[in-house]
Amino acid sequence: MAANLNFRSDGTFTIVQFTDLHWTDGGKKDSLTRSLMERVLEEERPDLVVLTGDVIDSLRCTDPVRSYRDALSVVERSGIPWAAIFGNHDCEGNVSRKTLMRVQLELDGTIAEPGPDEITGVGNFAATIEDAEGRAGAALYFVDSGAYSELPGVAGYDWIRADQIAWYRERSEALRKANGGDPIPALLFQHIPLPEYRDVWNSRICFGHRYEKVHAPRINSGLFAALVETGGVTGVFCGHDHINDYLGELHGIKLVYGRATGYNTYGRWFYRRGARIIRLRSGEPGFETWLRLANGRKVATPERHWPNWFSRA
Repeated sequence: MAANLNFRSDGTFTIVQFTDLHWTDGGKKDSLTRSLMERVLEEERPDLVVLTGDVIDSLRCTDPVRSYRDALSVVERSGIPWAAIFGNHDCEGNVSRKTLMRVQLELDGTIAEPGPDEITGVGNFAATIEDAEGRAGAALYFVDSGAYSELPGVAGYDWIRADQIAWYRERSEALRKANGGDPIPALLFQHIPLPEYRDVWNSRICFGHRYEKVHAPRINSGLFAALVETGGVTGVFCGHDHINDYLGELHGIKLVYGRATGYNTYGRWFYRRGARIIRLRSGEPGFETWLRLANGRKVATPERHWPNWFSRA
């Protein structure tokens, strides 16, 4: 597991989630992204920063490795621990996940790990947050959700593979045993939303916006079922769909979109870029979450969405 993190003396631990920066070559729009990130970090002063994929738009970068390093330098210079997971646009063209992971590991402050070589993806790892007694009070899972389907006849995006789910179960069980048989509170981060993000929007009260359809994989490989069965995970956080920011609860787990951060990609008129903030409290289940927008506004009570049984996500 990655190096341990620690709850503050007041029992809190705050995470800033940036997502979908789509950084290219450091031009004007990337400068706007940088300014937004710096402003959010100054306002929120988190204990960890998580970038949930599409840090760069690799096909549009003259030098993807340099662009990846430039984008991550924003969080590196903050002095706050951080980690980045991969999206579908980070490693298109002639740059690989392994190459970009090496870049990440060269920078100061990262808690990321390449993950086991024998399972699918790069950057599957877990970290714990220690409480005041030095015990694991919470866990964070980081999963590589892949890019595009390579299976003939199945269009769309990739899905979490069986070996990744087995890896998650193994890590979860190890933490449960170390905790006397009880699961510890946990969050999971990935780029592409799970198919259950469609289900929760159509069947439960949700909070926030869904301005585009849920671009989840067409194959449901069972990660959400594993999360429900093992217990502990109270929230899943993703990016990918730039103008969705809703959250909803399904079978005791909140499925949550981040708020798209980058200016160098598509958005929506009057839909400001921003970040999602997540706060854990030691010894307490669940989490608080809110949005911090580019204009400094804090959105703690998003609008309510009632399910439409006849809609299709």
